[in-house]
Amino acid sequence: MREKQIEARLKREIERRGGLALKFASPSIAGMPDRLILLPTGIVVFVELKAQGKNLRPLQQKRKRQLEDLGFKVYVIDSYRKVELFVQEVMG
Repeated sequence: MREKQIEARLKREIERRGGLALKFASPSIAGMPDRLILLPTGIVVFVELKAQGKNLRPLQQKRKRQLEDLGFKVYVIDSYRKVELFVQEVMG
C-alpha cells in the first residue's frame, strides 16, 4: 500500500469527525512528521505516514523523540488498519 493512499484515508477519517489533518512542512527543520492533527477536543498530535512496512529514517526518529520529549504524541501509520486504530484512540 502506498503512503499517499494511507495519507488520504487518514485525512478523510479525521475531517469526517470534525478534526483537521494539516499537511505539515517545516522549511527550517528537516525530518518533521507529515501531518499535524488538530482534534475538536483541543488535542494536537503529529503523524508520520509510511508505505506499508517502511521504517522511519534516523532523522525522523530523532524528530519523533524531540517532539515526544516536549510532551507531544507522535504516531507512525503505515496501513489502513493503523488509521482505524489511530482514529479510535484519539477520538474515542
